[in-house]
Amino acid sequence: MAQAANRAYPRSVTLKDQQITLRLMQSSDRDAVLAFAQALPAKDLLFLPLDISHPKVVDGWVRSLDSARTTTVVAEIGGRLIGLGTLVRSETTWARHLGNIRLLVSPDARGIGLGSVLANEVFALAEEAGLQKVVAQMAAEQRGAQAVFEKLGFKAEALMADYVMDAQGRTHDLIVMSHDVTGLNG
Repeated sequence: MAQAANRAYPRSVTLKDQQITLRLMQSSDRDAVLAFAQALPAKDLLFLPLDISHPKVVDGWVRSLDSARTTTVVAEIGGRLIGLGTLVRSETTWARHLGNIRLLVSPDARGIGLGSVLANEVFALAEEAGLQKVVAQMAAEQRGAQAVFEKLGFKAEALMADYVMDAQGRTHDLIVMSHDVTGLNG
């Protein structure tokens, strides 16, 4: 059984009568993660800092699993990957108290609460890691994602107009939401 701080994995949750296994991503997940990313709609990948549908990017992600910088929780049904929740800790010295949450849920697994479960998992990992502030970035049109983070206590901190450009050259607004984990600033 793998462990991240005080959280034991694998473990199961039931959502809408479906048994979902949560566990930490391992290097053996490389091909499944790549296939999962390649099957996602392009708009789901647009706001990620790296395009995880490319094999070299996933290879780098897998290499980072051994560091304390990145922790990813995988959600599966019957061995099929349906979601990922990642906590990325800042490498910058002056931002070492910060973490970024990234969530991806397969379109066929949306609407059952998996995004909330993954967000809660990753947020708990951030708390256990002693991070003081956690940030999530998403498209302004991703209302469902915003609602997931608002339930966790995240607040919109910035709206960056026309900040992201898609493959067709259209720009999109980026929302930055954050949560003060320690409660010092809230």
